[in-house]
Amino acid sequence: MSSAAALLPRLAVTAGEPAGIGPELVARLAMQPLLADLIAIGDVDQLRRAAARCDVTLDIREDDGTRIATRAPGQIRVAHHPLRAQERPGILDPRNAFQVLNTLADAADGCLDGRFDAVVTAPVQKSVINEAGEPFSGHTEFFAQRAQASVVMMLASEGDATRPPLRVALATTHLPLRAVPDAIGIDMLCAKLRIVHTALQRQFGIDAPRIGVLGLNPHAGESGHMGREEIEVIEPALQPLRAEGMQLIGPLPADTAFIPAMRTRMDAVLAMYHDQALPVLKSEAFDRTVNLTLGLPFVRTSVDHGTALELAGSGRADPSSLIAAARMALRLIAHERTSKA
Repeated sequence: MSSAAALLPRLAVTAGEPAGIGPELVARLAMQPLLADLIAIGDVDQLRRAAARCDVTLDIREDDGTRIATRAPGQIRVAHHPLRAQERPGILDPRNAFQVLNTLADAADGCLDGRFDAVVTAPVQKSVINEAGEPFSGHTEFFAQRAQASVVMMLASEGDATRPPLRVALATTHLPLRAVPDAIGIDMLCAKLRIVHTALQRQFGIDAPRIGVLGLNPHAGESGHMGREEIEVIEPALQPLRAEGMQLIGPLPADTAFIPAMRTRMDAVLAMYHDQALPVLKSEAFDRTVNLTLGLPFVRTSVDHGTALELAGSGRADPSSLIAAARMALRLIAHERTSKA
């Protein structure tokens, strides 16, 4: 028999919005020679239709929960969650919203009870889930509630020969811009930074992380002339954490935080709101950027793009981000296991 160490990590892969490109991305992911046992959480017949649209041949099997030592490209197991209505690519159908939520719940619960080692998510359509009558603001918030955990959203790219890795965590996520200042507080920032610091150590293998912290206002407030949040909230949050030994740089002006000289000084950046830093990351590495949820008791990664309804059904959607998400999940699992050992 194979030793436990030789068995493949089990990645739960959710197919996302049925009318979007997610099922086709999952089919293409299955063709990759990943050292992972891939378990699609979704409708088995939909996966077969998606594979046909992509002109790939999959070896689809029912997931029985056993662990395996090898997987050939094209092989994928399925935890079947039937659609309420057969998908029509590009056309949203609220009847399938609860199937989508059920796949997310099964993936999260499977990680919590040890069936899966990580969850990798294809994109969902928030609007149609809300239209179906279920309040839903995103994967991050859903998994946080399911696991009863305090979390931080991070987007990360692994870098290349010319650029270092870029990791951007968010103090606030899906909030209207006018609500951001009121949402940022000293205790909240302390909690977020502790989560990021711990994740960089345990999941990224960085013993002494250096975290850049962006200001909220232009020029980081210009000494109070363009806003006082840096003086009254952000700096007071950084002081006690520095006393604990955390290496924190900032508050930094967002417009210069990502120049090459600054990036080499930081392992990650905490931005105050969603669009403050993510355009920088996505413009540089859109097809290689991965969305992570830090602070969960399991690894969760995702694509950094939406459902692309206009491409759904064509079989032409680029799977690069989902592949990057799966590879990132495997690296984080390995670092976490090393940290625990």
